[in-house]
Amino acid sequence: MRVTEDRPVPARIPDSPLADTVLERLVAAYAPAADPGQAAVMRAYMKDVAPFLGLKTPVRRALSRTVEAGLPRPTEADCAAVALRCWELPEREYHYFAVDHLRRHVRRCSSGFLPVARHLLTTVPWWDTVDLLAAHVVGPLVAADPALTAEMDRWSTDDDMWLVRTALLHQLRYKERTDTGRLFGYCLRQSGHPDFFVRKAIGWALREYAKTDPDAVRGFLAREGDRFAPLSVREALKNIGA
Repeated sequence: MRVTEDRPVPARIPDSPLADTVLERLVAAYAPAADPGQAAVMRAYMKDVAPFLGLKTPVRRALSRTVEAGLPRPTEADCAAVALRCWELPEREYHYFAVDHLRRHVRRCSSGFLPVARHLLTTVPWWDTVDLLAAHVVGPLVAADPALTAEMDRWSTDDDMWLVRTALLHQLRYKERTDTGRLFGYCLRQSGHPDFFVRKAIGWALREYAKTDPDAVRGFLAREGDRFAPLSVREALKNIGA
């Protein structure tokens, strides 16, 4: 993966005075704390997906708290504006801020927010943002509006592997509310996928559901395990055994 300027056409950014304030504070807080040496290490670890400021997680989160101190709760439009404007900034820490902001305020967003989430998932995509968006943003949106499962069905067969990974992972936190038909169906649909990140997601999704119903996962793999890559099966069975 390399840094690229060939990005999808951005979603429309809503007008938001609150986002203006957040972005002004954010850049003022993050930029002076940049550590070029650490930035190079972080960029290499993330396979050159994006440049970094070099802010370690505890430092970044402490700065984020100062950015948001005293601000009102955002509306859905504010959430969209903050996230999309952060995504326009090249350094990855701004994307992390956006993801954390959405995780805190996703309950203020309706099903109409899904196209914004899709843009974030497919723009400068890598596991570090995709996985959190899948489980903590897309997952809650779908849980709140089951009509969105039709979109997950479409994502589960998309040519974009990050949308496929999101469809596989969006139920990670559902536990007993998991739609096992969709979970197992999505896994089967992508059982022959050539990409590591999809194969890994299959195993992760099954392993997580096994914490709720290990017999269901064990039985599913007993029936269908030969259709999956060894990586997917190993990941799925890590905590429950064959």
